[in-house]
Amino acid sequence: LDYLLEQMWRYMGLIRIYTKRRGAPPDLEEPVVLSTERQGGLTVEAAARHISRELLTIFSYGMVWGTSVKFSPQRVGLHHVLDDEDVVQIVT
Repeated sequence: LDYLLEQMWRYMGLIRIYTKRRGAPPDLEEPVVLSTERQGGLTVEAAARHISRELLTIFSYGMVWGTSVKFSPQRVGLHHVLDDEDVVQIVT
Protein backbone atom coordinates (compact mmCIF):
# COMPACT_ATOMS: atom_id res chain seq x y z
CA LEU A 1 0.00 0.00 0.00
CA ASP A 2 2.87 2.41 0.80
CA TYR A 3 4.43 1.68 -2.57
CA LEU A 4 1.16 2.50 -4.33
CA LEU A 5 0.83 5.77 -2.43
CA GLU A 6 4.40 6.75 -3.31
CA GLN A 7 3.81 5.99 -6.99
CA MET A 8 0.61 8.08 -6.99
CA TRP A 9 2.47 11.08 -5.52
CA ARG A 10 5.22 10.68 -8.11
CA TYR A 11 2.74 10.29 -11.00
CA MET A 12 0.85 13.45 -9.97
CA GLY A 13 4.11 15.43 -9.63
CA LEU A 14 3.62 16.21 -5.93
CA ILE A 15 6.27 16.54 -3.24
CA ARG A 16 6.08 17.14 0.51
CA ILE A 17 8.20 19.87 2.08
CA TYR A 18 8.46 20.20 5.83
CA THR A 19 9.05 23.53 7.53
CA LYS A 20 11.33 24.36 10.44
CA ARG A 21 11.51 27.36 12.73
CA ARG A 22 14.87 28.56 14.01
CA GLY A 23 15.83 26.71 17.20
CA ALA A 24 12.94 24.25 16.93
CA PRO A 25 12.61 20.75 15.48
CA PRO A 26 10.99 20.41 12.04
CA ASP A 27 7.20 20.18 11.86
CA LEU A 28 6.76 16.70 10.37
CA GLU A 29 3.00 16.64 10.98
CA GLU A 30 1.77 19.04 8.29
CA PRO A 31 3.84 19.20 5.10
CA VAL A 32 3.63 21.89 2.46
CA VAL A 33 2.59 20.11 -0.74
CA LEU A 34 4.11 21.45 -3.95
CA SER A 35 3.22 20.49 -7.51
CA THR A 36 5.08 20.69 -10.79
CA GLU A 37 1.85 21.99 -12.32
CA ARG A 38 1.61 25.11 -10.14
CA GLN A 39 3.41 28.36 -10.86
CA GLY A 40 6.94 28.28 -9.46
CA GLY A 41 7.23 24.51 -9.48
CA LEU A 42 9.26 22.81 -6.78
CA THR A 43 11.48 25.67 -5.59
CA VAL A 44 12.12 27.41 -2.28
CA GLU A 45 10.29 30.39 -3.78
CA ALA A 46 7.16 28.27 -4.38
CA ALA A 47 7.31 26.94 -0.80
CA ALA A 48 7.67 30.47 0.62
CA ARG A 49 4.80 31.73 -1.57
CA HIS A 50 2.62 28.84 -0.39
CA ILE A 51 3.23 29.81 3.25
CA SER A 52 2.90 33.60 2.82
CA ARG A 53 3.47 36.04 -0.03
CA GLU A 54 5.00 38.48 2.44
CA LEU A 55 7.89 36.04 3.02
CA LEU A 56 9.15 36.71 -0.51
CA THR A 57 9.63 40.42 0.16
CA ILE A 58 11.66 39.86 3.35
CA PHE A 59 13.44 36.64 2.27
CA SER A 60 17.21 36.59 2.93
CA TYR A 61 18.05 32.93 2.32
CA GLY A 62 16.82 29.43 3.04
CA MET A 63 18.37 26.52 4.91
CA VAL A 64 17.60 23.07 3.51
CA TRP A 65 18.06 19.62 5.01
CA GLY A 66 17.48 16.66 2.69
CA THR A 67 18.40 15.01 -0.58
CA SER A 68 18.33 18.15 -2.74
CA VAL A 69 21.48 19.57 -1.14
CA LYS A 70 25.07 18.38 -0.98
CA PHE A 71 25.53 19.34 2.68
CA SER A 72 22.87 19.14 5.36
CA PRO A 73 21.96 21.88 6.20
CA GLN A 74 22.90 24.03 3.25
CA ARG A 75 22.20 27.70 2.59
CA VAL A 76 20.15 28.17 -0.61
CA GLY A 77 18.41 30.88 -2.62
CA LEU A 78 14.88 31.23 -3.95
CA HIS A 79 15.53 29.22 -7.12
CA HIS A 80 16.82 26.07 -5.41
CA VAL A 81 14.82 23.02 -6.55
CA LEU A 82 13.55 20.89 -3.67
CA ASP A 83 13.12 17.11 -3.39
CA ASP A 84 10.39 15.13 -1.67
CA GLU A 85 10.53 15.32 2.14
CA ASP A 86 13.16 18.10 2.30
CA VAL A 87 13.07 20.32 5.39
CA VAL A 88 13.16 24.09 4.73
CA GLN A 89 13.88 26.96 7.11
CA ILE A 90 13.29 30.43 5.66
CA VAL A 91 15.54 33.11 7.14
CA THR A 92 14.40 36.74 6.95
